[in-house]
Amino acid sequence: QVQLVESGGGLVQAGGSLRLSCVVSARTSSSYTMGWFRQAPGKDREFVVSISWSGDSTFYANPVKGRFTISRDNAKQMVFLQMNSLKPEDTAVYYCAAKYNRGSTYSGEYAYWGQGTQVTVSS
Repeated sequence: QVQLVESGGGLVQAGGSLRLSCVVSARTSSSYTMGWFRQAPGKDREFVVSISWSGDSTFYANPVKGRFTISRDNAKQMVFLQMNSLKPEDTAVYYCAAKYNRGSTYSGEYAYWGQGTQVTVSS
C-alpha cells in the first residue's frame, strides 16, 4: 500500500519556477518507480517524467526536457519535481504516481496516485 500527497503548486509567471513535492507513505519494502503526470482542463492526463527506485534512471516527456528535473530521497520518502522556465502550456493539475518495478509512460500502469496540485502559469 502506497499513499501519496503532493504540494508546491501555485500561480507563477511565464519563465518562473516551482518545485513540487510528493510525500510517499509506503508500507512495503518493494522497490517502486515514481512518476509525475499532469492534466489540463479538457485534456487527457499526460506523462511528464518518471524516476527509478535508485534514482539513476529517469525518463522525460519531450515538452519538459531541459526544463524539469525529477529527484527522489528514499530515506525521507519524498519525490521532487523542479520546474524551470515555465510556460502557460504547463498549466495543469500535477499528480504524483507510483508503480512497482519498471517505469512506464502509461498512466494505467500506475497503481497509486496523489490528489494532485494545481500549477498555473500566467503569460
